[in-house]
Amino acid sequence: MPHAQQDAPTSLLPRPSIQVPVTPPPLDRRPRPPGRRDPYLLATALFAVYAALSITRYEHLATRSWDLGIFEQAVRAYAHLQAPVVDLKGPGFNILGDHFSPVLVLLAPVYRLFPSPLTLLVAQAALFALSAVPVTRAAAGLLGRRLGLALGIAYGVSWGLQRAVDFDFHEICFAVPLIAFSLEALLAGRWRPALLWALPLVLVKEDLGMTAAAIALVVAVRSRRSSPRTLRYALAVAVLGIAATLVTLTVVIPSFNTSGGYDYWTKVDSGFSLFDGTGTKLRTLAWLLIPTSGLLALRSPLLAVALPTLGWRFYSADDHYWGTDWHYSAVLMPIVALALVDALALARVSSRPWLRSYAQHVPAAVAGAALALTTTLPLSTLTESATYDTPEGVPRIERALDRIPDDATVEADIGPISRLTSRCRVFWIGNTRGVTPDYIALNNTSRWVGDVQAYARRLHPNARYTIDDAAYGYVVLKRSS
Repeated sequence: MPHAQQDAPTSLLPRPSIQVPVTPPPLDRRPRPPGRRDPYLLATALFAVYAALSITRYEHLATRSWDLGIFEQAVRAYAHLQAPVVDLKGPGFNILGDHFSPVLVLLAPVYRLFPSPLTLLVAQAALFALSAVPVTRAAAGLLGRRLGLALGIAYGVSWGLQRAVDFDFHEICFAVPLIAFSLEALLAGRWRPALLWALPLVLVKEDLGMTAAAIALVVAVRSRRSSPRTLRYALAVAVLGIAATLVTLTVVIPSFNTSGGYDYWTKVDSGFSLFDGTGTKLRTLAWLLIPTSGLLALRSPLLAVALPTLGWRFYSADDHYWGTDWHYSAVLMPIVALALVDALALARVSSRPWLRSYAQHVPAAVAGAALALTTTLPLSTLTESATYDTPEGVPRIERALDRIPDDATVEADIGPISRLTSRCRVFWIGNTRGVTPDYIALNNTSRWVGDVQAYARRLHPNARYTIDDAAYGYVVLKRSS
């Protein structure tokens, strides 16, 4: 009887080839938090108005100081891989012997592509606008979208930023976003990013190492219980910031300075000048704290970060530092704004009813105050039609300055400087130190010089200058061969 055929083992049979369909993952249809784009939209709008203000002032020949020319000469040198020599401060003067701001090298690649003072002005507008992102984001994260946007607007049109934009260009435009990002991280309890954002301040300006140290100390205070390791890191950053300031002031800057010192020590009175100009200083503090925070920022330890800047300004014997003009208060704006955010977050859970009630109304009041004050601040000029019209004399003045050839040596004052530093070697009037320039360019609209040719002879007795062109008070003199 034949054996029954046994079934082959299942494992030896070939498996059917079946194509398993691959199902794509389902789309993420979860609702996204509203207002995520608010900080970026606000920053874009602020960039537009900041840039418009700077560019229209430049086009109107309304430059307010020689700083734009100074910084353009430094960035131009970096762009050509040269030492940052700024002839406006004296022939062959290295700007690192004046202020320690190596951060300016970051503008060199863009300037190489677009060699113009407008490059610096637009970059500054972008950096100031960027700082509104962390301020608005931090406020919205702690207080909600509506209040966050209100505080972001109040910050963006704050008087300190408007004054800085109106001042042409200054290196502190790098410090403002660094401080804002650092304090945003601090408020979120992200200690390491807070310290890392603060560290580059030592490369922006010599005094900002103290600001970095102040941020680190606030981090140390807030993290001392939750993270002993962070406490050690924060104290190390504080020591580094203080050491960087001391070394920069006593070693680095003097090594680049032709006099072997730090020129700005002369602005510190030999006596105790802290109580000089008390009225002006109190008004500055009132502007700093009342319209920007309704005094509520005083309840936040973040306000301590403003003390180093206020300290050197108020201790200085130079009264230009005491008031609210120029660019000096720009670095304080993100500090006060985020100190207010911190104070509001704490006040909302306060056991004091009056404080909770007050905190509810402060954001709207601060935003309203900022917008109301703007009617008397630089941004208000953007609402005037004349701002967008080229003044009658500007094209004619520019044609006169265009007569100066590229790479010529020029001695100039405020006005001609910003039209020449991108293509000529420019010296400050009366400070050529033995260099006899090819041209002298003067803004004599106020007739501060009676006889320009006689004035040129006093500047350079061994040279003869004749008027090459003149227009609307601007005079160009050419050296005769």
